[in-house]
Amino acid sequence: MKKEGAINLLRRAGCSEKVIDHCIAVAELAGELARRHSADYDLITTAALLHDIGRAKTHGVDHAVVGADIARDFGLDEKIVRIIERHIGAGIPADEAQKLGLPKKDYVPETLEEKIVAHADNLVMGTKKVSIDKVIKNMQNTLGKLHPAIQRMKKLHAELYQ
Repeated sequence: MKKEGAINLLRRAGCSEKVIDHCIAVAELAGELARRHSADYDLITTAALLHDIGRAKTHGVDHAVVGADIARDFGLDEKIVRIIERHIGAGIPADEAQKLGLPKKDYVPETLEEKIVAHADNLVMGTKKVSIDKVIKNMQNTLGKLHPAIQRMKKLHAELYQ
């Protein structure tokens, strides 16, 4: 899918221009990571453009699950759907997902493409790329210094930026 087509889907779903601008910035960083890792550039950039489609309906942590449903309703490839569903943080295991009110399911990115989109999203605040140190500091302030998500974030960053 071309960039314009993905942006049109975001608009059809009801995403704000602010969300669309963020998705474009994430897609640019994800594209760089795709090239660095010789990963599926087209899949990654399309999924990155669409990763926050669920924000058309909610800005909670459930936007990934809602986004996956929207993507399925639009008939998108299941690879894109899974990237959307698993892009939150560095992934959320089933036990944590249930505590957050999500369906009890693993939302941890598994494929290289899933990991790249998730982490590109982690490193983009608004439309600006930020350092992993800033991301971790924000997580510590929000979740606490010992939350397991912080270790998952560090591991994902090391995997993609070694």
